[in-house]
Amino acid sequence: MARETTGGHKQTRKNEDVEDTEATESSEELKERQDKIDDDVDSILDEIDEVLEENAEDFVRSFVQKGGE
Repeated sequence: MARETTGGHKQTRKNEDVEDTEATESSEELKERQDKIDDDVDSILDEIDEVLEENAEDFVRSFVQKGGE
């Protein structure tokens, strides 16, 4: 009673194809999420820069006034 093992190999390849497809989809989803996070971080950093510029102006004004007294 000899059994042929080629059937198991086909199943393995099917699973590998499914895993490859899932990995590709996961990579695309991760790339999209990473791009969105990068955009969010950039906008937050821009806001921080604006606040620092405004606060720096106020700080310099108050420092000049105190120094001039």
